[in-house]
Amino acid sequence: MLITFKSKAATEIIMYKEHAQHILELLNKDVDRGIITHPEMANAVIKIEAAIADSRAHPVTQTAQFDIASHAHQQDDNPHEHEKMGSVSFSSRAYPLLEMLRSAQAAGSDVVWGV
Repeated sequence: MLITFKSKAATEIIMYKEHAQHILELLNKDVDRGIITHPEMANAVIKIEAAIADSRAHPVTQTAQFDIASHAHQQDDNPHEHEKMGSVSFSSRAYPLLEMLRSAQAAGSDVVWGV
């Protein structure tokens, strides 16, 4: 399922619900429908920036790397070559919403989703 974030200060951002959920949980917001008001913006930006910094400080675990490698190379005798799977970092996923929040904060606007 997709979530569309809207603000008068920026273009819409569409994100998979499972990816948006982690960000919205940081802000104590419901993933299905909600609003981040202008007074909440500064705190939301700080929390997301802190989560991004934390995610950069902790690299992908060995278990996740093993899962990616085993999926990409299921069998040595497989005649089909599989391309290595890449991963998208939390910071890459959160950055567009973070920028929307910054724009909304500067413009005095709110950010809404699910409405």
